[in-house]
Amino acid sequence: RKAFLFTNIPDSKGRGYDIPVVIGALAANAEIYSIGMGVAVDEIGETWRRAIAGPIAPRIVECAPCQEVVIDGEALQGPGKGLDALPIPISTPGYDAAPYLTATNCITRDPETGEPSPDPDLFMRFLPRIKQQCDAVVNITTGGGQGMTLDQRIAAAKRASPEMASLNMGSINFGLYPMLSRYQSFDHAWERAHLEDSRDAIFRNTFSDIERVLEELGEGCGTRFEYECYDVGHLYTLAHFLDRGLVKPPLFVQTVFGILGGIGPDPENVLHMRRIADKLFGNDYKWSILAAGRHQMPLATMAATMGANVRVGLEDSLYLAKGELAPDNASQVAKIRRILEELSLEIATPDEARAMLALKGGDQVGF
Repeated sequence: RKAFLFTNIPDSKGRGYDIPVVIGALAANAEIYSIGMGVAVDEIGETWRRAIAGPIAPRIVECAPCQEVVIDGEALQGPGKGLDALPIPISTPGYDAAPYLTATNCITRDPETGEPSPDPDLFMRFLPRIKQQCDAVVNITTGGGQGMTLDQRIAAAKRASPEMASLNMGSINFGLYPMLSRYQSFDHAWERAHLEDSRDAIFRNTFSDIERVLEELGEGCGTRFEYECYDVGHLYTLAHFLDRGLVKPPLFVQTVFGILGGIGPDPENVLHMRRIADKLFGNDYKWSILAAGRHQMPLATMAATMGANVRVGLEDSLYLAKGELAPDNASQVAKIRRILEELSLEIATPDEARAMLALKGGDQVGF
């Protein structure tokens, strides 16, 4: 593996840094170790053992070539200060949780405004990197965001031809406006309007819309689906398409709880959705669950003990625990994985998931 030195460093807003960034310089390969230690490659192991056994005593010097830089007080506060002044590489979207999960669900935002965006070019900035760095199944949303047309919502998935894509099984109210009372200020002008507009917005996915997605992505790209069911009626809609032969087992049924406009986040509803799914699909489906907000971890844990697969992430909850914002998707995924493993539940590998869901394989995608 080669090391890379970057000297022209912009951030997502075009701001430049005067600090270079080197990637892959530490422990990238044996040759780098050899140069750093001043020995041949075949002498690295023995030299390392001798160094550990007889460490060099520290010396106090008046001026060392490497200096400790301490930033404190007001120098840490405000835009462009503190960590914001350093060119810290961000994790690849979708990849940060990959070491802990089986499949990742990808959505995108405009890098300038943070607004949800269906632009296929944004997806293609990170999808190849996910594939290069891990073997996780990539699942691309067709849900998009408020006000997007069906053409916009499926454009990225059609271009990427992923193994999986999400597919909402009906039109629903999708009320986000109660969040307005929880926050006094927003980073972007569009955010307050986006929440307020959800009072009078319907997430549309008609029977015709669903048929088109099944045809263009399912038949056209060989993509299979995460069927998102926000209420009991959505399970019956999926059964309707199964009866017509437009969807084929095994069905990956994602039951969604806690969205204002869908079924509530009550344990009784988890049991009810499972009973109806069993009634409609028998052994022809794999069950999964996601819950919004503070219900994410409790309902996921409950359902997992009943045999469900689970989905967590920042799309569904911004918090890791009460009052503690999640720093990234990985922290939430690592938490639920720890919980499940402590309950003696085994995490499927990506290849096991591919076999369970009859996916086409990572070598058949378009990125």
